[in-house]
Amino acid sequence: MSALKKLAGQTAIYGLSTILPRFLNYLLTPLLTYIFQKPVDFGINTKMYAYISFINIIFTYGMETAFFNFASKSENKNAVYSTGLISILVSTASLSLLLLVFSPKLAALTDFEDHLNYIVWSILIIATDALMAIPFARLRLNQQAKRFAFIKIVNVVVNVSLNVFYFVICKNAYDESILTGVSSFTATLYNPEIGIGYAFLANLVANLVALLLLAKEFTGFPYRFDKELWRKMIKYALPLLIVGLAGMVNETFDRIILDYLLPKGEGLEQIGIYGACYKIAILMTIFIQAFRYAAEPFFFGNEQQADSKKTNALILKYFVIGCSMIFLGTMMNMSWVQNFVSEPYRVGVHVVPILLLANLFLGVYFNLSIWYKLTGQTRYGAFITIIGAVVTLGINFIFIPKFSYTASAWATFFSYGIMMVLSYYLGKKYYPVKYNVRNMLFFFAIAVFLYFISLLYKDRLNPAAELVLNNILFLVYCFIFYKFELPNLVRNKLKTNAGKTG
Repeated sequence: MSALKKLAGQTAIYGLSTILPRFLNYLLTPLLTYIFQKPVDFGINTKMYAYISFINIIFTYGMETAFFNFASKSENKNAVYSTGLISILVSTASLSLLLLVFSPKLAALTDFEDHLNYIVWSILIIATDALMAIPFARLRLNQQAKRFAFIKIVNVVVNVSLNVFYFVICKNAYDESILTGVSSFTATLYNPEIGIGYAFLANLVANLVALLLLAKEFTGFPYRFDKELWRKMIKYALPLLIVGLAGMVNETFDRIILDYLLPKGEGLEQIGIYGACYKIAILMTIFIQAFRYAAEPFFFGNEQQADSKKTNALILKYFVIGCSMIFLGTMMNMSWVQNFVSEPYRVGVHVVPILLLANLFLGVYFNLSIWYKLTGQTRYGAFITIIGAVVTLGINFIFIPKFSYTASAWATFFSYGIMMVLSYYLGKKYYPVKYNVRNMLFFFAIAVFLYFISLLYKDRLNPAAELVLNNILFLVYCFIFYKFELPNLVRNKLKTNAGKTG
């Protein structure tokens, strides 16, 4: 319980540093969808960030997790940090230069021939993201949560502020100047040909500010490259590169191939709707991200404890309960949560429950996957994630032409579900943990069951009555947790306190 309490505290700290920036960042979704009423515009944004997410994995190639693994076990953490950082610095400079040289061809390949600046800015965003990866990992390893949080928050505040400046202040001034014929300085700062591209420029500027704030992490230690250590780190990291690439296929590749599998002119519109509705699952993604920031260093640090496996089992149980609660709470309030995006995008809200459950599976998989990271058998992570990617690609290629982004949502659901199950059974063989599967399935099933009950009267009552009944069902779930699980928490806490007293 003391370990669980520590993780909860770390999750809360990282949660604050993640929730606030994520919340501010997610505000860009309603901002952009309400300003750009045509889903095609938001489709450009979604598609480009899908490419950015995918290439980010190549630029960091698993080195962040390799740093965690080797630094947590080494007495000379500076040597590990220096080696990992030099590796990232050299590879980032080389890859960025290569992409910039071929940026015109990349623009043609991605159907952005008329927006070469989008490609250049995106390459620089990827480069700056990569340069910050190891310094941020070091802050997490050293549990410098406040500094981590401050830089993350500043990064997003700058990003959001610049988006507001361009799309609200400058764009409105430009639109007014068109109507009145009287221009102003702020109106001249907005170019309609760049349009949604200002979001990429704002992101780049925000990253540069964050890099300046991280300047201290690039000094104060000797830059020494340990070739033997680097070989070990690369051997550990490269399977994670495959894991990352396959994982990103599962997470974002659907937003790329939609444009190529649908009739000409439909792709970007469908991507825009799908991308906006994906963002409605905000609470689930924020919770999982906050948990991941805290959990990875925690799992590595707690490995040597005698009851580490028991702690891992307990963590997963409450993680599933928490995610099930988020799923149910979101769906019970969808009547007003959907206002997160403007009306032209709401035709896609039917995929939200599918995506929420898919992300729940992903979170469980992340918990379970710690076994191959702790045992160094990262090849199994690659194996599992590749299978997930094959499932994702197969369902998307077969069903997108007929069912559009709905097929993509189901592909994500089945992919993460299969990965979760595979990791559970392989973990039982190589790193056995006695998870309370029955208990987890009970709370998960109750949440899904209550959701299906709400569908029985959906659209048959007036909106206010439906919302009240939905939240009564949510309170029923909370009561079941209070009745059946809260006593277990109290008993475990009493045992822990008694053990400390003894």
